[in-house]
Amino acid sequence: MIQKKHASDLSTKPKASKHTIALFGEMLADIFPDRAVLGGAPYNVANHLQAFGQHPVLITRTGNDPLRDEFLADMARLGMDDSGVQCDQIRPTGQVIVHMDENNHRFEILPEQAYDHIHSGVVHLVTMAMQPDMVYYGTLAQRGVESRLALDTFLSDTKSPRFLDINLRHPWYDKHIIRRSLLRANIVKINEEELKLIAGLLKLTGFSAKDHGLSLIAKFDLTCLIVTCGSDGAWMLSKEGKEARVSGFNLNGSLVDTVGAGDGFAAVCILGILENWLPEVMLTRASVFAAALCGIRGAVPNSSDFYLPFLEGEAYGKPTE
Repeated sequence: MIQKKHASDLSTKPKASKHTIALFGEMLADIFPDRAVLGGAPYNVANHLQAFGQHPVLITRTGNDPLRDEFLADMARLGMDDSGVQCDQIRPTGQVIVHMDENNHRFEILPEQAYDHIHSGVVHLVTMAMQPDMVYYGTLAQRGVESRLALDTFLSDTKSPRFLDINLRHPWYDKHIIRRSLLRANIVKINEEELKLIAGLLKLTGFSAKDHGLSLIAKFDLTCLIVTCGSDGAWMLSKEGKEARVSGFNLNGSLVDTVGAGDGFAAVCILGILENWLPEVMLTRASVFAAALCGIRGAVPNSSDFYLPFLEGEAYGKPTE
């Protein structure tokens, strides 16, 4: 999948062709006491891909409400394609209520939201019209029956590589959703805690994380598995058992929050796979970008200037020892 012949060196500017990436899933807003923050993993990933000069198309559903207007206005500002954004006349645009107290906050992902009812017929028309170079999906939007059927249509309508970003959100997943997601995937991104949880649920063989990764690849015939380890870096296993690994990157005391870091990591991995970067190059660039996101508030930067060092290749340094 990731070939050496087109690999970029870390010291050079990452030049990318323009690819169409279809992203299926939730569009939702985090509702704080004083504001609403637009997001959802597919939306965050699409934001980054747009900034990297790609053509992301979100396959999602919103309510007919002010939050939909905010999302569409934000997409228009960024120049994003909104042809895959459906409108539901009954259910609201996805919301996550943020409950705050003196010490921390708790997220309540509300049920029966518009993204639980993505219409498969509309998905078919949009997907067939664009013929994407890669498709992206997760697990949260599969909690609703209609959206599960729409995802089946989405994945059946294209032969493109399938990038699964597990993103488990309690209590909105079960063994069935995890299994059906993996059966449809080629490339899987997962964090080390999720890998450990899935190893128990699916009774993967072995004792180490690498053993579990190899077992997961064999069990579901994956092309590769990408595992993030927070500040400890990331690693990847290919179908042939080849391993690539990078250590963590020094934030130099600039940690603000980790919201959306995994989405940024996924966006760079998608770009790297489409551009055939070497595994080590891809993991390094994805880790540097995710670390930079940890230095800002929220999942997506407010200004496109944030992306310039990455577009020019100036942001990539060496992993910490």
